[in-house]
Amino acid sequence: MRQLEALTREAVSLASGERRVIPILSASEAEVGRQMQICNACRYCEGFCAVFPAMTRRLEFGRADIHYLANLCHNCGACLHACQYAPPHEFAVNVPKAMAEVRGQTYADYAWPPALGRLYRRNGLTLSLALAAGLALFLLLAVALNGTLWGGRLEGNFYRLFPHGLLVGLFAPVFGFVVFALGKGVTRFWREITPATSGAPLRAPAAVEAADAVLRLKYLDGGHGEGCHNEDDAYTLSRRRFHHLTFYGFLLCFAATCVATLYHYLLGWQAPYEWPSLPKLLGVAGGVSLMVGTAGLWRLNRRRHPLHGDVAQKPMDLGFIALLFLASASGLALWLGRGTPALALLLCLHLGVVMALFATLPYGKFAHGIFRSAALLRHAVEKRQPNPVGLGAD
Repeated sequence: MRQLEALTREAVSLASGERRVIPILSASEAEVGRQMQICNACRYCEGFCAVFPAMTRRLEFGRADIHYLANLCHNCGACLHACQYAPPHEFAVNVPKAMAEVRGQTYADYAWPPALGRLYRRNGLTLSLALAAGLALFLLLAVALNGTLWGGRLEGNFYRLFPHGLLVGLFAPVFGFVVFALGKGVTRFWREITPATSGAPLRAPAAVEAADAVLRLKYLDGGHGEGCHNEDDAYTLSRRRFHHLTFYGFLLCFAATCVATLYHYLLGWQAPYEWPSLPKLLGVAGGVSLMVGTAGLWRLNRRRHPLHGDVAQKPMDLGFIALLFLASASGLALWLGRGTPALALLLCLHLGVVMALFATLPYGKFAHGIFRSAALLRHAVEKRQPNPVGLGAD
């Protein structure tokens, strides 16, 4: 992706002599601005998704507007196939690709701490798998030196290998950092796009509408309910369905962990929990859903047409998908193999993958859901305000 550092310059107003800072757009941001000017004159795709109604409320596209619109885009591809100015036309309008390039830039720009933003460009499939393998190997060596790699007197209880307190001590600080880092990034994003989206306060109806759009993945329906595009111009609901399986599978696994935490600390019920306890039911359902969803997303990602997005981000996408799949697969294998001599081996593999997933969450594709939700929330707020230029379509 062509990308320049976002610099600033001072411009002098000829009317008043006032000096103000004007951001210089990166090449990818300037390209989105160019294409939005063309789309604003055409408006054929006005009803496709949230991007185009938001676009019609603007005559100019500053950096904050571009970041906001880029994170509203769900990369469904519908506008590309409907556009009369798409390549090979000389205007070369490809909104999904241009928006995807800027989205990737926003993840790095708003990363916390800022010095780690460059990890988004390096967080590929090879790095993700190597990190998971390295962490698992470290745990395997530790267990092997203990003489409990195969068999041992564990009796199906992996807490005899890694005590509950040790696991909490390992994962709680990492989880806390993930929440803090993502929170810092999205807070800065929210603060910078708010003036560009009317600055109106958040109200309950807007929050409910945004939550509905997020939970239903509303804008992966192509704007007409038939689905979006993947490898060609055929409509498909596969992307929406596999995203749903992945999203809700992840939430179910997280819910299983939360319920187990309440059992342990609030009710005093010690893990591990047997089937069919609530943590087990949630975890198995979530693991199966996550496996099916990520396998489907992997297949779709590998077959996706290069014009439908930013090819440079594919390694980051595949790395995240692979870690999610391996986390769910190894978790299910650990559950099924609890009563076998392979318990220690399976536990080390699972913990290695989960550690790698946690370590890369703030600087990988997971961020797209956080930033997109924030953009949808601002859209729900903005659309309820009077149009500042009298050109809105909503």
